[in-house]
Amino acid sequence: MLDETVAAPRPAADEKIRCDACPVMCYIKPGMTGACDRYANDAGELVRVDPHVVLDRTLAQGGNIVPFNRGGDWDGKIVSSPETFVTAIGAGTTYPDYKPAPFIVSSEVDGVDMVTVVTEGIFSYCGVKVKIDTDRYLGPEQAVVRAAGEPIGHVTTSEYGSQMLSLGGVHHLTGGGKKEGRVTCDALLNLCNGKAVELVIDGGATVVVQAGKAPIVNGVPEERMRVGCGSATIGMFAKQWLGKADEVVVVDDHITGVLSEHQAGKLLDIPDTGIKMKGRRSTPGRYFQVAEPGTGWGGTNISDPLSIIGPFDAKVAKAGTRLFFISTTGEHSAYYELDETLAPVEKPMPEDLMASTERVKENCEPALCTVLFMAGAGGSLRSGVTENPVRLTRSVKDALTYVTSGGAPVYVYPGGGITFMVDVTRLPENAFGYVPTPALVAPIEFTLKLSDYEALGGHMSEVRPLASIPQGDGTRPVAPISDNPWPLAPQTAKRSHG
Repeated sequence: MLDETVAAPRPAADEKIRCDACPVMCYIKPGMTGACDRYANDAGELVRVDPHVVLDRTLAQGGNIVPFNRGGDWDGKIVSSPETFVTAIGAGTTYPDYKPAPFIVSSEVDGVDMVTVVTEGIFSYCGVKVKIDTDRYLGPEQAVVRAAGEPIGHVTTSEYGSQMLSLGGVHHLTGGGKKEGRVTCDALLNLCNGKAVELVIDGGATVVVQAGKAPIVNGVPEERMRVGCGSATIGMFAKQWLGKADEVVVVDDHITGVLSEHQAGKLLDIPDTGIKMKGRRSTPGRYFQVAEPGTGWGGTNISDPLSIIGPFDAKVAKAGTRLFFISTTGEHSAYYELDETLAPVEKPMPEDLMASTERVKENCEPALCTVLFMAGAGGSLRSGVTENPVRLTRSVKDALTYVTSGGAPVYVYPGGGITFMVDVTRLPENAFGYVPTPALVAPIEFTLKLSDYEALGGHMSEVRPLASIPQGDGTRPVAPISDNPWPLAPQTAKRSHG
């Protein structure tokens, strides 16, 4: 029988070693990395390739990095380190799930003893929600979204001026073929790390998505999102069009507005023009389904605005009536006047209407892609915080524990479990990794009072001060993102809990 008090011999420098950081359990040759490119065999020692990221507020303030105090053994006192926050980026995981989190770090903030539990989560149950600011038609609801030919998600309900995609999730990561899982994981990783990904939507468009950048739809970069629907645009600019045009039509895939019929026009005493709109009339001056969805005027499939109107009512219409058509972004506009036969004839745009077009454009925000990482912190991850994982869930719901991802604030969904969502642009760059199970690896931190952590049944024997964390090549201090609340002061943070 082996004496269990004797440590197992370290592998020779020229032997393979087995990595236990994820379920793949790679055997790694000397000088090589595992399948995830995150761990390597360095002369027989398993090492983390990426540096461990800590946030340092002195960098944002133009100061110098404060070196860690590594002299002598720790005397058990809590280190006062309100300017430094240890993130989970590069920290390592709790796999095989019964181990305490890699770092459980103590600090003192405004005289209060705090602790931050730091771990990289291996998330099979994860995905991204993508908000694409555009009126252009990307594809029908529920249409499959593909990357490299593989299904990785679907189109979901559109929102005000934005198209929404739901990508990833356990079904695509593990429920399909091996290639589907690999391509899904690769697309999610690139999106979360701020890289551009080309997506093809069945029955729709090809769109290049990159967090914080303008979308590129069918090869055309989007410049702006709409100021409002057609009806809202009428309401906003009706006074500015008064006297400059007799009729204004704001073309929109969802709600096309007609000035003379709209309540805004009625209150301004704009007379009827005899215009006849195609589509389904909703309320006065508001029309649905004037055309099919597309990439033309106002997110419709039209290139000629006259195609959405019929003949003018001869009993009401007058020759010389001035017609102004504009899209909800101001990208398209045209000016017509009725001739003696009451047919619209295109004319040069008057300068005051050109100025109005520019005003509409000015009020449209820049079109961007927003990538929100979403994942559920499972029981195994929570066991790295406490031996009784449900207590952590309750502590988060009770707002005793503040959850961050790479130091960034997260939205925690109501209901059971710890399901969170985070804007990937609010994390330090390259914060996400992967394992070829396939799954994404994402940072998650739990910050709470030391007394609350003890009451939680936390791993108190694993608590260590910031001074005990090695500095040098394995640690990379970075400045926090200025818009983020400081994670070591959760009592003053702008919380996003449901």
